[in-house]
Amino acid sequence: MAQVLEFKLPDLGEGLTEAEIVRWLVDVGDVVAVDQPVVEVETAKAMVEVPCPYGGVVTARFGEEGTELPVGAPLLTVAVGATSMPGAASAAGAAESVPASSNGSGAASGSGAARAAGPAAEGSGNVLVGYGTAAPAARRRRVRRDATGQAGPAGAPAPAPAPSSASATATVTTGAAPAPVVPAPADGPVPVISPLVRKLAREKGLDLRRLRGSGPDGLILRADVERAVAAPATEEVPAAAPAAAGAVAAGAGERVPLRGVRGAVADKLARSRTEIPDATCWVDADATELMAARAAMNAAGGPKISLLAFLARICVAALARHPELNSRVDMAAREIVRLPEVHLGFAAQTDRGLVVPVVRDAHRRTAESLTAEFTRLTEAGRAGTLTPADLTGGTFTLNNYGVFGVDGSTPIINHPEAAMLGVGRIIPKPWVHEGQLAVRQVVQLSLTFDHRVCDGGTAGGFLRYVADCVEQPAVLLRTL
Repeated sequence: MAQVLEFKLPDLGEGLTEAEIVRWLVDVGDVVAVDQPVVEVETAKAMVEVPCPYGGVVTARFGEEGTELPVGAPLLTVAVGATSMPGAASAAGAAESVPASSNGSGAASGSGAARAAGPAAEGSGNVLVGYGTAAPAARRRRVRRDATGQAGPAGAPAPAPAPSSASATATVTTGAAPAPVVPAPADGPVPVISPLVRKLAREKGLDLRRLRGSGPDGLILRADVERAVAAPATEEVPAAAPAAAGAVAAGAGERVPLRGVRGAVADKLARSRTEIPDATCWVDADATELMAARAAMNAAGGPKISLLAFLARICVAALARHPELNSRVDMAAREIVRLPEVHLGFAAQTDRGLVVPVVRDAHRRTAESLTAEFTRLTEAGRAGTLTPADLTGGTFTLNNYGVFGVDGSTPIINHPEAAMLGVGRIIPKPWVHEGQLAVRQVVQLSLTFDHRVCDGGTAGGFLRYVADCVEQPAVLLRTL
């Protein structure tokens, strides 16, 4: 008989502790191959397709699209090696011989099968954190019984009753509300996985033992903590059903959850304002010669060069002269860390919100290479296919907010970087050129910098060099 294995949401790296189900790629009853993507999830950094390390038939899915799950929560169960849906009799036998999952999903799995594949199981060659290429040895777990006589892992909350044979192969939790869970006793474990949830509760002075979790088997999610903080203090805070985005509470206005990319942006910007003593300086520059040089180069044939690529080359040259701004501050060691490489972030607006993809080793790239990489990352951002690696590791950010039709701004530094250059729109304006009033293409440049890494003289020198290169592109040639 095929083993039924439970596949849990793996650790997706980059310190991520939860993800939102965006789209299921398989249905119950589908046959899946080893390492086949089964679900698309959105983390705080990117959209990710999650591959399943088992091959067989999908017997259950956990969570509807739009549900936020912590790392370690069940995603689906697979009858390994099967080519069709197991029969009711097989499911009934499995339900009798298999204890409920320790995470309270209500899905049956073989004894130790959710943790180790037997000889019949197909192993994954795609290493996920928590799912290696070889099956780990099964672990023995002590079992305790609650007041009703139901068995569960020692020290864990009492599990929900195992599903009947009729429901063992159905989508057991999709669309179903979790069963009420009595808060953990004073000396028992708190049903929470995410370190982020524990940290948030500590910061808000909230006792997690007072909460009823809305996750699988009463697992406490971040949304539960946020609701408890907003609610009046009571002896026990039950979890409310998660409100749909855009739902309007009586007299409270529209409420939009801060999660996914929007939540990550909010956290990073708030941290930047809290930790970084920033200052901003700005200057107007005549960009007429820069625009003419770009037009001439593009008219000569070959790959077209974007304006952003020209500005990136100018930034790289300026950072070579003022390396203080390509750095970060290590407050624990009380040191400024000057970085040898320039990994250039650039702000890009997408349907999912603002993202900041990173061009690796921008200091080694030509204008043509920069243009190609900007194009690739922008298209990936709009398609929602940027990876966490595409969105992390930046050392300096270039923000072209002129595409929104605005002249100036005071950028917020992309923590933990030390500076950001903002570029406004380039428009015709009256300008004194060679002693005569003329209409020229003028742009406003603004630099926000961390005042811990340098003083105004260094920041002003950086910005003045950028402006000089914009006004006289030949200045840049002396640095190439």
